[in-house]
Amino acid sequence: MKDFVAIDFETANNDRSSICSVDIVVVRSGVVVDRIYELIKPEPNFYNYHNTRIHGLTSDDTDDAPVFPEVWRMIAPKIEGLPLVAHNSLFDSSCLQAVHRTYCMDYPDYEFYCTLSAARKHFRDIPNHRLGTVAMYCGFNLTNHHHALADAEACAAIALKTL
Repeated sequence: MKDFVAIDFETANNDRSSICSVDIVVVRSGVVVDRIYELIKPEPNFYNYHNTRIHGLTSDDTDDAPVFPEVWRMIAPKIEGLPLVAHNSLFDSSCLQAVHRTYCMDYPDYEFYCTLSAARKHFRDIPNHRLGTVAMYCGFNLTNHHHALADAEACAAIALKTL
């Protein structure tokens, strides 16, 4: 696969619709042509301790951020017609569906591919299939794990090697 969008969401709490950041990395002909990282104000703007501990974001970071529909209006045209790729795509696709439902937005039938599943098939002998480990085996040094931009870039690197 040479044309796709790697996507990663971070959530504020246990609710899948509580997306607080998104990153997309657009790949065309095997080359990264665009990167977008946006903070998103979840509604309500509530963060639980566990999620903040993972990604470092709090309500102070997203108080002045746009809500999901505003961000998605900017992103949707950039990803139109391209398959979406995520590491553990079940999580990211469920977040995207949940937030579309929350805002009563029509959900296009996005085609998702999973680099976690692909990595399990391609790299059977590595210690684990976590994003950072697989990225390293694909030549990408993931130094800022759980920052959406870094995670999507790592996912793109894995997709280019495995899909």
